[in-house]
Amino acid sequence: MDLKELITFRTIVEEGTFSKAAEKLHYSQSTVTNQIQRLEKELGIVLFKRGWNSELTESGKIYANEVNMLINHWNLVIEKAADLKEEEIGMLRIGVIESLSDLVFANTLKRFNACKPHVSCHITVGNTDMLSRLLVDEEALDFAISGEPEDWAGLHHEHLYSESIQFIVNQEHELARKLDLGIKDLLSYTLVTGGPNCLYRLQLEREFAKREMTPFFHSISQISAIPAIISETDFVGVVLSSTAVPDGVVRISIPLENQLLSIGVLRRRNRDFLSGVKLLFLDCLKEELDVIKQNKG
Repeated sequence: MDLKELITFRTIVEEGTFSKAAEKLHYSQSTVTNQIQRLEKELGIVLFKRGWNSELTESGKIYANEVNMLINHWNLVIEKAADLKEEEIGMLRIGVIESLSDLVFANTLKRFNACKPHVSCHITVGNTDMLSRLLVDEEALDFAISGEPEDWAGLHHEHLYSESIQFIVNQEHELARKLDLGIKDLLSYTLVTGGPNCLYRLQLEREFAKREMTPFFHSISQISAIPAIISETDFVGVVLSSTAVPDGVVRISIPLENQLLSIGVLRRRNRDFLSGVKLLFLDCLKEELDVIKQNKG
């Protein structure tokens, strides 16, 4: 039994026929047939009923439920072996949302570099929607630190900490002097938020969908730029709890039904393991988050 045979079996199950599996794997159909015959011989069971429909036998159905675990374990063994050889060199491809403050990430890199000075980190900054697509569609990232994606297909999210949606205004704004504000008080103002695909923007739109009207929105892809706009206008800014706010701009308290966003490690679900180097980077990040949490406390 080898990894190719397991992948071929899984692909037949996913695609429905030997011919479609052969096309997807760029094999001839005879190669696919031979691989399955070898696998059946090694296992001592018949996996498929003979015929054109590639229908699984009862034994095949049981084996199909286990094949992903077997493939993941096989990949784990291969990656661990590679780690033993190359864990002191190489590159990590990490996606990061903008709201992860510069200081947090700078100190995380500092910690990691002290342990692995020859491992290069390639950082991609984007919103959760963009990072999730890079993980699934292009496999351009090893993992990302992001919110929970709208589309969970093929992804796993491990919670690290929470961000809250907050509102900011110029200190001279009339809302800065009012108490007991609610979401209805925003309806007559222009809001400045992150881009249309930002998770907190989508969450906010769901809040307004329960109202008879929605305020006018301006959007900007760089959330950290919103406070500068607010300082010079009478708009209301929508930011996150980690967003730095300059002098002259104040936060106003407006409760939402769902104020919090979960931020965590986003990775592909078919990779149930992370190499030692990747886990070390995440440990460095968690340590830095703990330091910040203690300082705030």
